[in-house]
Amino acid sequence: MTVFHFTGIKGSGMSSLAQILFDAGEQVQGSDIEKYFFTEQPLRERNITILPFDVDNIKPNMIVIAGNAFPDEHPELVRAKEMGIEVIRYHKFLGEYIGQYISIAITGAHGKTSTTGLMAHVVAGYKPTSYLIGDGTGAGHEDANYFVMEACEYRRHFLAYNPDYAIMTNIDFDHPDYFANIEDVYAAFQSLALQVKKAIIACGDDEYLQRIQANVPVVYYGFGEDNDFEARNVEKTTEGTNFDVFVRNEFYNRFFIPSYGDHAVLNALAVITLCEYEEIPPQLVQERLNTYQGVKRRFTETMIGNNVLIDDYAHHPTEICATVQAARQKYPDRELVAVFQPHTFTRTQAFLQDFADSLSLADAAYLCDIFGSARESQGALSIEDLATLIEGSAVITPEGIDVLTKHEGAVFLFMGAGDVNKFQKAFEDVLKK
Repeated sequence: MTVFHFTGIKGSGMSSLAQILFDAGEQVQGSDIEKYFFTEQPLRERNITILPFDVDNIKPNMIVIAGNAFPDEHPELVRAKEMGIEVIRYHKFLGEYIGQYISIAITGAHGKTSTTGLMAHVVAGYKPTSYLIGDGTGAGHEDANYFVMEACEYRRHFLAYNPDYAIMTNIDFDHPDYFANIEDVYAAFQSLALQVKKAIIACGDDEYLQRIQANVPVVYYGFGEDNDFEARNVEKTTEGTNFDVFVRNEFYNRFFIPSYGDHAVLNALAVITLCEYEEIPPQLVQERLNTYQGVKRRFTETMIGNNVLIDDYAHHPTEICATVQAARQKYPDRELVAVFQPHTFTRTQAFLQDFADSLSLADAAYLCDIFGSARESQGALSIEDLATLIEGSAVITPEGIDVLTKHEGAVFLFMGAGDVNKFQKAFEDVLKK
């Protein structure tokens, strides 16, 4: 029997895909560095073998799936090619794999992980569904009708996919180490649009998505009255958010989501739009919205005493604004303390003032050293360059985390795409003493 070997199995997409293949009855193993990543937990729960990188991991009768973070010169990939073993990149394998399902690809600069998780949960209440989420979560179903997946625009990897549906949440400038400018980002999304087979569901409140041209219908959702699916009469409470949905100016249904912020309404509206297109009853959609538990590292709350600690992946100024807005809705009377770790030097440099402006929306801001990446371990600026732009901010280390205890009973927003969770863990240890 063919064994699927994942080189870089702890990567968020790689981990998810390995889980899907395993659940579908395939033999799966993988290799990676020995450092712990939260993405490996679901692999270990399935008893999927995780090995240290080693050329001897590669054996005959394998198909090697290579993580995009690892170059062709990686020793395992070199050994596989020497042995005549097929090596296929993660996104190319996934692009071929989804062809057997009704595929729903969710993409956008922000919100794609949360929307993918919500979409998978809702659609699975209708028919068997396999899904791949960018938080390292995946599930395969042998009888799946639908395949819901997160599709990342970085390095145009999503152009490996020809999905039935594409959900486009927004277009914004990010990944400045790859994209030249916002028009370059738009061009990538426009290329994907021409590959979609059934329909594009796009946020019409986004000026760039309004320009998308396609060979299939483009259905728009949002708050603006020109959208095909419009959210009206939005009622925000500390329990969640209620809103009416109008389809081409006709009342469709009123929905409730147990989540917070305008972005949460838009994410739900994208799902509702797809479900109406697939003739999934709104009553079922509401039942599934009620039971959605969220995805990892997206407004994930921990209560310790009177303190609320929120773990969130927000690593772009737009995302920080959305996270602060959500926290203000749920905890209107609490002090909001931002603890932010910038991710990559190029992003920090490109959005330095925007980061300062978004973090200033919190009542207090603490900054962690810039988290580099495998591609970029150092840069021309330091965390102090950001700190000087935020009045009253301070740079902290895990060892000095007890400075946060002066904000008794606050809501602490630990935000970033690196290892900001080690700062939260250190603070949790202080609070539990």
